[in-house]
Amino acid sequence: MKEHLPILRVRTADGGLVARDGIVLCFFMHRSHGEVAHAVWRALQTYRRAIPPQALSWYPDENGDWQPLDDKGWAHIREKMLDRRWPAACGIDLEEHCDDTGGYNFEYDGLWLDAPLFYDQETTCAVAFTLPTEYMVEHGPAHVRALALELARELPFSFGYASFALVAPSGQWFVAHNTVRALRDHYLGLDIYKLGETSKNIGTNARGAYWLTFLGLPLLGRLGGLEVLRRRLPFPEVSFHTLPPLEGERVLITLSEWPEAIDTEQHERPSPQLLALGHLLEPHLHEERSNWFFFLNNDREDMRRWIRRFCP
Repeated sequence: MKEHLPILRVRTADGGLVARDGIVLCFFMHRSHGEVAHAVWRALQTYRRAIPPQALSWYPDENGDWQPLDDKGWAHIREKMLDRRWPAACGIDLEEHCDDTGGYNFEYDGLWLDAPLFYDQETTCAVAFTLPTEYMVEHGPAHVRALALELARELPFSFGYASFALVAPSGQWFVAHNTVRALRDHYLGLDIYKLGETSKNIGTNARGAYWLTFLGLPLLGRLGGLEVLRRRLPFPEVSFHTLPPLEGERVLITLSEWPEAIDTEQHERPSPQLLALGHLLEPHLHEERSNWFFFLNNDREDMRRWIRRFCP
């Protein structure tokens, strides 16, 4: 329910906003940048049409200096994403604000998986779109779900999800890690992400169970296919939606009308359908290799428990 989605603001000691509540939509594609670049560009245009004009206003140039995302800026982003063909990484970061964290952000990590000197078989290309919670409250969860489906139709994902999240492009929350750790323990449904790190090792595995969970091949096949999922998730709140053009090869599982924060201080508990999906996905969950969750006191087992928090 919308009243269960809290307002969250994470600030540095000098008042800078580094993270806030919102919705994140992430997709992981076990394909090389050259194979997915045009699909990601089309998805970005879909996202732009759905959000307010000028919601994406800034991007960092090659020197890390912020530049306005005007017509010249968009031409640069298009050229960088679509026209540079050599096997190098393509990182795109588009944000609402250049000084504080806004609710509208786009991140893309494009890699060349067939460059063996640089990457291993578990590397993926990955893309993330974010929305402020206010967008969902104004337009409703059905609208956000429809947007997620529209984005997903463009993308050859192996796994994807949409979740209530701590929005922080490029993991900017790390400068206030004590606050983030407290929020992690307070809200079980709060996703904390760092796209570039997870994309390096997720392969064709899953990151977890979410409000919206997108499954593609080969992961969907390893789970037994759509009919097995229907039998294993026989809850009235759960719905399944197959994505064209190849029916049965990509599916969206929706667990409930609204995403849930799961406030542990209010003794809220994960829903049965969330736990059931977590149980199904557990054998296929990825293992983070780097310690980007350093706010967990460099405890890899703690990180592993958090990723598996919905696996009974």
